[in-house]
Amino acid sequence: QVQLVESGGGLVQPGGSLSLSCVASGFTMNWWAVGWFRQAPGREREGVSCLNSGSDRTYYTDSVKGRFTISRDFAKNAVHLRMNDLKPEDTGTYYCAAAVPTPDACRPNLYDTWGQGTQVTVSS
Repeated sequence: QVQLVESGGGLVQPGGSLSLSCVASGFTMNWWAVGWFRQAPGREREGVSCLNSGSDRTYYTDSVKGRFTISRDFAKNAVHLRMNDLKPEDTGTYYCAAAVPTPDACRPNLYDTWGQGTQVTVSS
């Protein structure tokens, strides 16, 4: 059974950090494109960061550049998102997703394997 399971969300104060993890089972995600997406209440799901299947090209949406880092853990068949200097506008449900071959853009409609999401709340 193909499955993605996210973890690491929580409540954090502005300026704080969180690390999200997404572990795959039922398939080898190491050679798939992976991405982190988020959805805030009342807003569309958006691409936050994506990594191509070769793990040599990354995408970050402008609002997270310099603060977030996506990485792949080959040993654990997982992908991580390190989030630093968090802001209230980073609040939302964060989802990881995978696709093969690498989609042309970091857009939710181009990814077909999804996790259930983990909540990130940035608030004082």
